Amino acid sequence: MATIWKLDPTHSEITFKVKHLMISNVKGEFTTFDAIIDGEKFEDSTITATIDAGSVFTNNTDRDGHLKSADFFEVEKYPELTFKSTAITKEDDDFVMTGELTIKGTTKTIELDVEFGGYMTDPYGNNKAGFSIEGKINRKDFGLNWNAALETGGVLVSDDVKIAAEVQFVKTEA
Repeated sequence: MATIWKLDPTHSEITFKVKHLMISNVKGEFTTFDAIIDGEKFEDSTITATIDAGSVFTNNTDRDGHLKSADFFEVEKYPELTFKSTAITKEDDDFVMTGELTIKGTTKTIELDVEFGGYMTDPYGNNKAGFSIEGKINRKDFGLNWNAALETGGVLVSDDVKIAAEVQFVKTEA
């Protein structure tokens, strides 16, 4: 039997930060997403993830609406963001995961730093694995080009977006 690790959504999160006014970071998250690890050992696995673009949440209704519009995610036309790993390499106790990220119909190769948190059996007998994931993308690489110039110089929203995930997976047999 093949080993499949399914995302435990109640113990997982995907967040992002982007520089606003060139002076501070604004944080957001996606509240609906799914992921699967197909394989017993992480470095020999394929990881696939799907994110509901319409679930973007920044704690500001107007900003969330703008992010869902054609200026950014254009959720009516592109309802999902997807990721599929193409390589996972071990570096000391951690990993670098390379994969194809698709946002707004554009696919680019990205690298993510992955810290393996370990394995644990929860109080219900489920075998779990935990990971902390970090990376950075340029939003313009994916057609998220909207911005506004500031009178004092600079721009309203930086091009670089820091992405992070804290995720737990539950082991199942396929």
